[in-house]
Amino acid sequence: MSLPEPRPGIMDIAPYIGGESKIPGVNRVIKLASNEGALGPSPAAVEAYRAMAGELHRYPDGGCSDLRKALGVRWGLDPARIVCGAGSDELLGLLCRAYAGPGDEVLYSQHGFLMYPIAAKTAGATPVTAPETNLTMSVDALLAKVTPRTKIVFVANPNNPTGTYVPVKELERLRKGLPDHVLLVIDAAYAEFVSKNDYAAGNELVDAGSNTVVTRTFSKIYALGSVRLGWAYCPPNVADVLNRVRNPFNVSQPAQAAGLAALADEKFFALCKAHNDMWLPWLSEQLRGLGLDLTDSVGNFVLLRFPKATGRTADEADKFLTAKGIIARKMGGYGLPDALRITIGQDDEMKAVVAAMKEFLAP
Repeated sequence: MSLPEPRPGIMDIAPYIGGESKIPGVNRVIKLASNEGALGPSPAAVEAYRAMAGELHRYPDGGCSDLRKALGVRWGLDPARIVCGAGSDELLGLLCRAYAGPGDEVLYSQHGFLMYPIAAKTAGATPVTAPETNLTMSVDALLAKVTPRTKIVFVANPNNPTGTYVPVKELERLRKGLPDHVLLVIDAAYAEFVSKNDYAAGNELVDAGSNTVVTRTFSKIYALGSVRLGWAYCPPNVADVLNRVRNPFNVSQPAQAAGLAALADEKFFALCKAHNDMWLPWLSEQLRGLGLDLTDSVGNFVLLRFPKATGRTADEADKFLTAKGIIARKMGGYGLPDALRITIGQDDEMKAVVAAMKEFLAP
């Protein structure tokens, strides 16, 4: 008996697997695997979400009108050029479906976000990687990989899982070096955490032409990962395309309400930023003091690399942390089998990680 067959290439996709959330037999798990907001969502966002319980029989605003207006005010952008999605993941996938297909190539950096190759393969396109320099995206390496078949270039800035970034001048150089028909997609999921003077999410590049998009998310500093809410700032031509291919009610009304409330709660946003500003350098310093190699992360996580010596490997460190009730993220899927990624969590969680790593690395 013959079975329905998926399009060629679909079965080559390795499904994305999120960070673990539970450890059998452990009541209080310290989950530091998914770069979730350490302090949780704004209490105002939680209340706004709850307030929608009596309206669940209503279809949401398909255009996310109020949310797009609020985003425009918050970031000084034209709301008509903002498209909202069920997380920025959905928007990345829609861009691939709309601009790439069989015979086309989608280019991204060597240790870039795993959703890029998944989105490319889902559209029937071929994912292509460019090597990095010191775990940082290289403009020259990306440009060297561009071919007549290249249709999209994905750049995560800051990058997940390395935490590294490139200055906005480098993004400008990349844009100038790409053919006009190539869509540059800047994934700025962690932009709110960055305080570097030479960093920018990339909105100016969007305004400068018709071939650059910036995607953002409410899953990280706003800690609304569960409601699935993201957005893209686009040239008018790309916004038009996304609005044609997205589902008509792709963002739920509770998600829109929570996002609006989170944007309005500037005090809580500042608290989350200050928390990360304190604990990211603290954790980095403590782990480096134990002899571990870390990137200079500007996100809400650290990437630490382990030696290959027996008893000190990343896999053994992960097992040790799990035994202590701490969930980190193994990086083998990103081509970094010697590394773990640890999210910035609450105060006691950070101290627990350092204590566990001291014990693991003790002679």
